[in-house]
Amino acid sequence: MSDTCDAQQVRRPPSGKSLGFRAEWGPLLALCAIVLLFAVLDAVWGSGRFASIRNLRVVLNQTSIVAVAALGMTLVIVSGGIDLSAGTALSLSATIMAYCLKENWPVAATVAVTLGVGCACGLVNGGLIAGLRVVPFIVTLGTMTVYLGLGKILCDESTVFPSYEQIPGWLHSLCSTRPPDLVWQFVPNVPPGVLLAGLCAVIVAAVLHFTVFGRYVFALGSNEMTARLCGVNIPLMKVAVYCLAGLFTGIAGMYHFATLKIGNPTEGVGLELQIIAAVVIGGGSLSGGRGSVSGALAGAAIMAVIRSGCDQLEVPNPYQEILIGVIIIAAVALDRLRGMQRA
Repeated sequence: MSDTCDAQQVRRPPSGKSLGFRAEWGPLLALCAIVLLFAVLDAVWGSGRFASIRNLRVVLNQTSIVAVAALGMTLVIVSGGIDLSAGTALSLSATIMAYCLKENWPVAATVAVTLGVGCACGLVNGGLIAGLRVVPFIVTLGTMTVYLGLGKILCDESTVFPSYEQIPGWLHSLCSTRPPDLVWQFVPNVPPGVLLAGLCAVIVAAVLHFTVFGRYVFALGSNEMTARLCGVNIPLMKVAVYCLAGLFTGIAGMYHFATLKIGNPTEGVGLELQIIAAVVIGGGSLSGGRGSVSGALAGAAIMAVIRSGCDQLEVPNPYQEILIGVIIIAAVALDRLRGMQRA
C-alpha cells in the first residue's frame, strides 16, 4: 500500500447518484407503501382509526424517541462501529433526570447533567475502543451491563418517581399527544419532541454532508487504513463519534423520561436493538461507510407504523416482532447483495 494519500481518497458522503435510486429513496418509498397498505387494511378489516390525525400524532411521537437515538447511531455505524450500550445508556440518562428532578435540582442543571451523562457514556465507549483497540461490539457489550448496573445503584434497584409538580411544564408536553389534535382547525398538533427531532436531524445531515468531520466519518467507515494514511486522527475521530452519539442518547433519554415520567434503568434493555434496526432498515451498512439521516428516520418510522397498524388490526405482539425481524434480515440481505454487486 502506498505511503502517500491523495486528498480524493478521503471519501465524500455518498450522493444519490453514487448509491443509486433505490439506495437513496428505498426506505422512504417502503415507508409510503407500508402506510398505504395498513391504511387500506384498516379501512377494510380494522377500526378505521389508522389514518386519523390522532393516530398520526401517536406514530410521530413513537418515531421521534427512537429516531433521536438513531441519529447518533447513524454516525457510529457509518464510521464502521456499533453501540450495544445505547439502550441502557439512554435509560441511565432518563434515571438521572428523574433523580435530579426528585431532588429538586434546577431545571437547567438537570438537563445539563442528563445530556452530560449521555456524552460521558459515549466518551467511555469511544475511549475504550480507541485506547484498547478492541472491536466496538465487545466494548459496548460490556459497557451495556455497566450502565445498567450504575442505573440500578443510583435508584437503589427501584424506580424513581418525581411528583407531577417537580416536572417542568415543557417536559410534560415534550412527548405529549393530548388533545387537541388540530391547531387552528386544520394544522396537526405535532408534539414538540417531533419538531426537536426534526431539527436534530437537519443538523446531523448538515454535519455529515457539508463538513470535514462528516467526510472523515465516511472515510473511517469505508477504509480505516486509507483514512489513517490521509492524515485522519483515527483515535480522536472514534472518541468524537461515540461522544456525539452519546449526546443524542442523552437527548433520547430525556424523551424517554418525558414519555414515562419515571426513571427505571431496566426500561432501556433491548431498546438498542430498535435503534440499530432503524439505521439498518434505513439503508445503513453494518460494515461501515454508508448510511443516511433520512434513512434512519424512515427506518424508525417504519417500525412505528408497523406496530401501530398491527395494533389497529389486533395482530398479537409476537407476530409484530416476527414481522420487524424479517424486515431487518431483508435489509441486511439487501445490503449484502449491494456489496457483492459493487465488488
